[in-house]
Amino acid sequence: MMTMCNFTSQMTMVIEEYNGLTPNEIFEASEVYLRSKLGTLSTNRLKICKATQEANISFVVSRNEKINDTFEGAEFIWELKVDPTSPRQKPSNDYDVRPPLEVGDLRSFELTLNKEIKGMVLTSYIPFVLKKSKELREKEKVIKLLPLGNWHEEVCLDHPSTFKTLAMDPDLKRELIEDLDRFVRRREYYRRVGKAWKRGYLLYGPPGTGKSSLIAAMANYLKFDIFDLDLTGLKSNSELQMRMPLTKNKSILVIEDIDCNIEAQSRNLVDNTHKESQLTLSGLLNFIDGLWSCCGDERIIVFTTNCKERLDPALLRPGRMDVHIHMSYCPF
Repeated sequence: MMTMCNFTSQMTMVIEEYNGLTPNEIFEASEVYLRSKLGTLSTNRLKICKATQEANISFVVSRNEKINDTFEGAEFIWELKVDPTSPRQKPSNDYDVRPPLEVGDLRSFELTLNKEIKGMVLTSYIPFVLKKSKELREKEKVIKLLPLGNWHEEVCLDHPSTFKTLAMDPDLKRELIEDLDRFVRRREYYRRVGKAWKRGYLLYGPPGTGKSSLIAAMANYLKFDIFDLDLTGLKSNSELQMRMPLTKNKSILVIEDIDCNIEAQSRNLVDNTHKESQLTLSGLLNFIDGLWSCCGDERIIVFTTNCKERLDPALLRPGRMDVHIHMSYCPF
């Protein structure tokens, strides 16, 4: 959410970290953009960090730190605020899947500017920040592996698997790469036909045939983050549906061993008298191609299974699992 406060000849735009359930894109972009400015500032104090798998040291925007910026001759002052008196609401029940934050973790940026340039900020400066942050992300992209629903446990994915190193039938590998390339190019096609910009892949075959390695190779090739969804911890269809907005654009959503995680063999196996409090196949179908699946762009959904034959045909049709890839033991 972005709000505005007026005082004297200046005004302040408040950019909160979250917009309801989902991260605020403007906040995320502002954080990336401002980090790139910190190294050039004349300051007596800098906060730095580096994850184990990351190659470079990163600057971090500190609480209450003022950062000056100029754009098209206009001056701006950014400041990161953390409000300890108004923490973001904690989960109210077992089905609330919003990331639990500690008291004082409600973050926001305050952008101070002259009132006269408010229009320019909304039409030019903020779009510039969004564009610049996208360029910085692509340049310094570190692939993340995130347990979906627990943002504080994300790690950098340092998996060595690539399409060059993956032991896989060459023709099948080439077809998969071409399919991935075609998918990321077809934004306008999906808009034109009125479909969510997503694609489903089913990886099936015996244990130890490289299904997880193939997922890592896909992520390394596309530079997409991986969201790992464990269905065993979910209690209802509504809880599952609320996970989709927590994923990001340009990401791979993975559900491994789908035949073990849910009664996916037959919708008749579920006792309808308890459907409100159960995770059902119908709920999973709605999750991957219902209205909630439209909450974002350029997403890939990957299911893995050891036994494709055990899965309900409704789960396998195009539009849900568009590409089926059989993984077998390497013959050499």
